[in-house]
This record gives sequence, C-alpha cells and structure tokens, in this order.
Amino acid sequence: MSEFDTLLVTGGAGFIGSNFVHVVAERTPARRVVVLDKLTYAGNAENLAGLDVELVRGDIADPEDVGRAFQATGTGGGGGAENIAVIHFAAETHVDRSIESALPFLHTNVVGTQVLLDAARERGVRRFVHISTDEVYGPIPDGVFTPEDDLLNPTNPYSASKAASEHLVHAATITHGIDAVITRCSNNYGPYQFPEKLIPLMIANASEDKPLPVYGDGLCERDWTHVRDHCDAVLAVLERGRAGATYNIPGNTHKTNLEVLHFLLDVLGKPRSLIHHVKDRPGHDRRYAPDGARIQSELGWTPSRTFDDAMEETVRWYQDNTDWLERVRSGEYRNYYERHYGERLKT
Repeated sequence: MSEFDTLLVTGGAGFIGSNFVHVVAERTPARRVVVLDKLTYAGNAENLAGLDVELVRGDIADPEDVGRAFQATGTGGGGGAENIAVIHFAAETHVDRSIESALPFLHTNVVGTQVLLDAARERGVRRFVHISTDEVYGPIPDGVFTPEDDLLNPTNPYSASKAASEHLVHAATITHGIDAVITRCSNNYGPYQFPEKLIPLMIANASEDKPLPVYGDGLCERDWTHVRDHCDAVLAVLERGRAGATYNIPGNTHKTNLEVLHFLLDVLGKPRSLIHHVKDRPGHDRRYAPDGARIQSELGWTPSRTFDDAMEETVRWYQDNTDWLERVRSGEYRNYYERHYGERLKT
C-alpha cells in the first residue's frame, strides 16, 4: 500500500479509466476508489461490474459535481485530502468528433481540467496525475522519436484541447505548487473500448462481413499500446513519478493502419477485400512516435505485452463479449456511425 489510500478516478467508466480501475483492484485491493464519470456515450457503468468502487455520476466541468465526488472520498471543501490522488482520465477523445464540433472538447478537456485542479488545490490533494496523449506533438517525421521536452504542435481540435489542458496543469504546479504529473500515451487498444475507435470498429465490422472504412491510403503510422500496459505505467507514475514531470508511455510497436487491419483480418479469417479506402479526414497527422527513454530510465517501466499476442487477445475479448458490443453500438453511436461513414462508404 502506498501513501495514496484513496483514488478519485475521473472518466473511470470509460475505456482506459475502467481498465485502470480493474488494474488497481487487482494490484492494490485495499485502496478505496471513487469514480467520477458523466456516463455519456463512451462511459459505461457496466465496465465496472463486480468491482468495489463508488460511482458518482457527474460532469468534471461542474464544480458541484466535482465537490460531490470529493465528498464521496471522505473529504469536503476545506482540506483533508492528504492521502488522496486524482487520476484524471476524463476527456472527449475522438478526433473526428472534434472536427465536427470543437466546443464539447473545450468544455470537458479544458474547463473540466481547470475545475478539477481548483478543487484539488482547495482540498490539499497529494498528487494529480493528468492523462494526455502523444497527439499533442503533432506529426512526426520518419525516423524521429519525440522526447517529452519537444515543442507541442497540435493540429486538430482534440489534440489542441489536450495541449491546453496540459498547460493548465503545468501552470498549477508553478503557481500553486500542486504535485502534478502528466502522461502522454500512444494509441491504446484492448477491452471496453468504444467502437468508434479503429480496433473495435474494425473487429465488429469484419466479424459481420461489413466494409472496413480506412482513411486515405491507410499508411498513417501509430505507436500501439495495450491498455493494461498503459495502466501499469500510470500506476508507476502515480507511485514513483517526479512531481512536475511529464512521461511518454509508448508501446514500442509502430504500424500503419493497413498493417493493423491486415493483422486483424488474418486473425479473424476474413478477406482483405473488406477494406474500403474513404476520403481522408482534414489535417490527418501522418505519424506519431513518442520516445520512452524517460519512463524507462526513471521508473523502470517498459511495455510487457507483444503486439501479436495482445491483439489476438483483444480480438477474442470482443468475440466473447458480443452482447456488450451490441449494447454500446446502439442508439447514439449508430446514428454517429451512419452520419460519419455512410456517404463515404457509398463512393
């Protein structure tokens, strides 16, 4: 058990957040976990089934909701949170949605982060871990890997909002002395991922012999990290990270979108003819490549899973959880999918 007896996990019913809560339950079951989640389209209380956590439904940009979440940890508005850490996963994350409308991203990712920082400072929270993304670096040339000290160059509303939130966290450490740490992870995959993202979308479509929409030539390159490796890294940062530091969390697996899809189709036994190239999205960054030297040298962390084994495991999880997938694919998601991809797939 560490000095942090209680964790307030924002976005803990979402993809990465819920996996993190599962990891905490497995590794440090004596810890108390409070989850604050708005339970929008990408947040699902079902992801926390069987876990001993307290779920507070609320908006991180609403000070009253944030206050209720802190009350659930046993603290009010006047301090007493010395053994509490905030792990801030909550965010709007889908680039395509940010291109359609940036305002929800500013509300959640920027305003919400500041509300949390204010609440954490008022209560004397011991540590604040802010989960960001390697997309804040913008496109990276071939052969180059970005260390944490590189300039930020976001190119879409999503990554711009995450860069802005990082600046607010950094400002809080300088101005108010908050013990905050920032992480920047590469593309995640694994259980409970909302099916607008590449991996679950393609698994679901291929399983039903539906077309797999691929932007442009499909040669955009990403670094891929299994979500449980990411969560292990976040725990290491929580426990041992330097106050005020930023850590990349890479998967050390660089593949183009087409390479990923070819692998998935081979695992599923489906033909590559299911791949349909569609019009590229505006400002599509060609390559991300975070450098993992800092987290390896300072915290001794490297990813433990191989891409092939972890991706096959991910495919099996979605095959074994078709009821879960169908439930989250209904309603708002289905409307979004048809609106976003319908016309493109007709061409």
